[in-house]
Amino acid sequence: MSKADGSNEGAEQAKGHHHPIILNDEDIEEKHVRGWGNGGQKMNKTSSCVQLLHKPTNTVVICQDTRYLQQNRKIARKRLAEKLDLLINGQESKIGKKIKKLQARKHKHRQRSKKKYALNSEESDQNHGGDLVKDP
Repeated sequence: MSKADGSNEGAEQAKGHHHPIILNDEDIEEKHVRGWGNGGQKMNKTSSCVQLLHKPTNTVVICQDTRYLQQNRKIARKRLAEKLDLLINGQESKIGKKIKKLQARKHKHRQRSKKKYALNSEESDQNHGGDLVKDP
């Protein structure tokens, strides 16, 4: 969108509008590669691992969660959509919001801990402060 038509992209981003992610099949290059790791001979001989490349952003996703190619394809596409959502929408994406929420929870936990142990150290200073000084 251009500024000439009266739209204001910066204001939309500031308000936190979420841009939907649409995966076009032309933009995705899909490869089926042989598996590796745990699972024995069956896993190592079959090409059930899916590797997706999103050409415009050069983003790669690899999925080998299950033994089945079709399930891995679905999972890989879902992960690619989540990755692109984070790349395009940043903190307004689904994953970005989860990260933001976890950071807020950690910050709150740290603040409580600091407050608790600051009170404990003040109490211990008051209780033990008189014991350290001896009058002759």
